[in-house]
Amino acid sequence: MEYMTPLIGMNLAELESVAAGCGMPRYAARQMADWLYQKRVAKIDDMTNLSKRARATLAEAYCTGREEPLKRVSSTDGTVKYLFRGASDRDVEAVMIPDRDRCTLCVSSQAGCRMNCAFCMTGRQGFHGNLSAAQIINQILSVEESESLTNVVFMGMGEPTDNLDAVVRAIEILTATWGLAWSPKRITVSTVGRPDGIRRLLDMTKVHLALSVHSPFGSERADMMPVERAYPVAEVIELLRGHDFAHQRRLSVEYTMMKGKNDDIRHADALARLLRGTDARVNLIRFHPVPGYDEKAPEANVMTAFRDRLNSLGITATIRASRGEDIDAACGMLAGKEKRG
Repeated sequence: MEYMTPLIGMNLAELESVAAGCGMPRYAARQMADWLYQKRVAKIDDMTNLSKRARATLAEAYCTGREEPLKRVSSTDGTVKYLFRGASDRDVEAVMIPDRDRCTLCVSSQAGCRMNCAFCMTGRQGFHGNLSAAQIINQILSVEESESLTNVVFMGMGEPTDNLDAVVRAIEILTATWGLAWSPKRITVSTVGRPDGIRRLLDMTKVHLALSVHSPFGSERADMMPVERAYPVAEVIELLRGHDFAHQRRLSVEYTMMKGKNDDIRHADALARLLRGTDARVNLIRFHPVPGYDEKAPEANVMTAFRDRLNSLGITATIRASRGEDIDAACGMLAGKEKRG
């Protein structure tokens, strides 16, 4: 089958080039953007304010790029996991998390991941390829709950700063007036802490940032997260101290707690010292078992004591409710296990 270039994932300037190449007036680009991102059509022929001839010319080389999920699985707690076509025959997963008046979609940016974090199922499977901006946006447009989403978090499969061009393009489409016109405050990007990527993300967007820490001690963190050897978390925090997170943009820290490994008061005290002078809020996450990694989750009272210690030291900390564990959709469990072909 002949390859057709997807239109979703394109910004307004690129849509203007498409319009010019197809003999359409420049304003047709805004019409296409409206059909793609606001009306969310799946077929070019549905763009009815374009002439029939223009639609036929457009369809010779382009498609909308919309692809339905390959699979949908529901959790007992209302969480829904979707499987989408990924890269190199490795499919990817997105997770919809309902919570009272919020409806959050956790999207993937890569098939697999290069970061190789020991406690993460995605990292343990290796890297299979980057997703395009079209594939990222398609996750948002093609889940059943698309129209009711209130937030998007780049916390699915992959390291967003390792595929930053596509991620920034997706954020542009989400926030531009010609796109979905979302406030950047509805978007959070998670990272293991690659300084160049963080700088670019902070300079080019206004979205919230979530830093994966998981241990305040460099040697312990390196055992869990090899990225620590190249980019020590202490240096990453120092970089972030230079940015104002007090107003529109929020900085949060992700901390997955494991029994007897990173859950005692010594770790809480060191984490508070590490974050002092920042406006970071800490999300404490219960470890979810993954094959090949023998750690266990701490008891609830241990997590509560850790949270209370951080709060007593002036660091705002909360325990994130575990969602979707029964369908392998909780933090660290995404794998895109199913392969096509």
